[in-house]
Amino acid sequence: MINHYDINNDIKFLAKSEIRLKIISELQKKPKSVKELVNTTKITYSSISSNLSKLEEHNYINKKKNKYYLNPLSEIYYRNLMDFKMSIDLINDFHDFWDKHDIDQLSTESLQNIIDLKDSELIKTTPLDIYKTHNTIKEKINESNNLKAIFPYLHPEYPQLIGNILKNNGTIELIIPRNMFKKMIFEIDETIRKAATKEGRLKVHTTPKELKIYLTICDETMSLGLFKSDGSFDQNRILISSSKKSQKWANNLFTNIKGNM
Repeated sequence: MINHYDINNDIKFLAKSEIRLKIISELQKKPKSVKELVNTTKITYSSISSNLSKLEEHNYINKKKNKYYLNPLSEIYYRNLMDFKMSIDLINDFHDFWDKHDIDQLSTESLQNIIDLKDSELIKTTPLDIYKTHNTIKEKINESNNLKAIFPYLHPEYPQLIGNILKNNGTIELIIPRNMFKKMIFEIDETIRKAATKEGRLKVHTTPKELKIYLTICDETMSLGLFKSDGSFDQNRILISSSKKSQKWANNLFTNIKGNM
């Protein structure tokens, strides 16, 4: 049986020493000798040697001839530590985005994989450009042939943006509040709307529940917006990313919210 107390001690043992973490990082790439570790880490021979002895004593590494090898469990610990560190860095880097915002509709999986957004850019409005967030999203939608989106509120330009994609034989899948359906969808050109619906290129999921997430998934980018703790949508900040991991993260969130409507 796994002893959680022992696991906590193991993680603390690794986390409290930058030298040990650097050694494990190097051994994760490939086995190395003491001399090779000194050369790659630029840490003194005595410090490397001392920490290697401690790591070996705790069964994190083993020595074969003159090289040190990382044990499988040590690699798991290290990866989890690095994932945790990157999650903290992500939250700190985008503190204004996460702080005092409602994240209740982010799934457990989304929160666990939050580091998939590490390559994101925080777009913020400025006194000279108060429409920067909307215009950024609008630009990405205009460049796309396909769009998945969670729209918690109706912007006057959304029907036209959607209509343009459908007009060019693109596909649209939306999650919107039920009371927004007529105002948004019936504003799209009727001929274009009916043809796209018949061909399966326009899918709209409505929910009576309150949506507290703003999400767009375009051909090349995803964007995420949150509501503030007071219940109002924060139109001044969005996270936007073009990485494949962020696209997958966004698609998983979209699927999760659609499945829980």
